[in-house]
Amino acid sequence: MIPVSVVIVTHNEERNIEDALRSAADFDEIIVVDSFSTDRTVEICKRYTDKVYQNEWLGYATQKQRAVDYAVSPWVFILDADERITAELREEIAETIERTDQDGFSVPRKNFFLGRWIRHSGWWPDKTLRLFRKDKGSLEDREVHEKVVVHGSVKNLKGCLEHYTYRTISDCIRKMEIYSTLAAREIRKKAGRPGLASLLFNPGVTFIKMYILRLGFLDGMHGMLLAVLYGYYTFLKYAKAWELE
Repeated sequence: MIPVSVVIVTHNEERNIEDALRSAADFDEIIVVDSFSTDRTVEICKRYTDKVYQNEWLGYATQKQRAVDYAVSPWVFILDADERITAELREEIAETIERTDQDGFSVPRKNFFLGRWIRHSGWWPDKTLRLFRKDKGSLEDREVHEKVVVHGSVKNLKGCLEHYTYRTISDCIRKMEIYSTLAAREIRKKAGRPGLASLLFNPGVTFIKMYILRLGFLDGMHGMLLAVLYGYYTFLKYAKAWELE
């Protein structure tokens, strides 16, 4: 077994969770912190691990930190329910942690959107810090787009995570509704109430970055849809930050 604790937070993830758990089966332990799912999520998780805890939802960063705190292995890997650890990444982790003096590692993430892998649009390589020594890393306290902060040296791994993101445009819009509300709170904390310029220009800047500067046009219709949707998301979060007044 690979001496790493894989931690996952869940809520009503019966559609995704089994494949995520299977991909982590070769690691020392799997820890699940569930926020009282009403579907079969907990039942499925208990087939793969006896370390399933239930806790009221505390926010993304706090909930994941709770899961990290349960870990007993010296290394921790944070996995989302809609992600899969590939065989190449699994082997690389096993080899790397035996001989490394690093404190954390980022991994590239492949994103699957509306039936295809996205190769541009800023979605590849979508590097994210997921593997770290438990005594060196923690989750940054923020409303959304939480990230791991490592107090030490960090390098990149080559093996990738697979991320099965939005299955439909409606699914994407539903999640953006949630994330934009959280992002609006974060904007208000850091910058106060946004002005008219933020609502007028930032959505367009997001579209240009994704579709042109990050070569989203090479992803065809998928790239155009992503750029439009994320422009819309940008507008929503600034509009909601303005509304919070």
